[in-house]
Amino acid sequence: MKTLLNLIWFVFGGFALALGYFLAGIVCCLLVVTIPWGIASFRIGAYALWPFGRTIVDRHEHVSVPAELGNIIWLLVAGIWIAIAHVATAIAMAATIVGIPLAIANLKLIPVSLFPLGKRIVRTDRLMPGYSR
Repeated sequence: MKTLLNLIWFVFGGFALALGYFLAGIVCCLLVVTIPWGIASFRIGAYALWPFGRTIVDRHEHVSVPAELGNIIWLLVAGIWIAIAHVATAIAMAATIVGIPLAIANLKLIPVSLFPLGKRIVRTDRLMPGYSR
């Protein structure tokens, strides 16, 4: 079922969404100072390409003050606009019964698009029991 949902997602928005994140990652990496956001953008793009069967978890051991400051800067510069775009796309996807799971997947991208630093993407079948998301 995950594969079918991922294929439908890929065709109806996942590819374009991932392409946008990859392009943003390239631009951020070219600007050297913004490389951490570029790497985070590549990570989000890979998740946006194939989201079903994976989830986002916090890196509690790796979150630092610079990462938190970077998240605040990202939120103000790009995060809010990306989150609004995800909400608008989710509303459009939810207009059909078939699109509801896709809309939910789009809404799952909002937290990581708001605060991308200090997150990682893991397969859901590799989560340990009792591990908080």
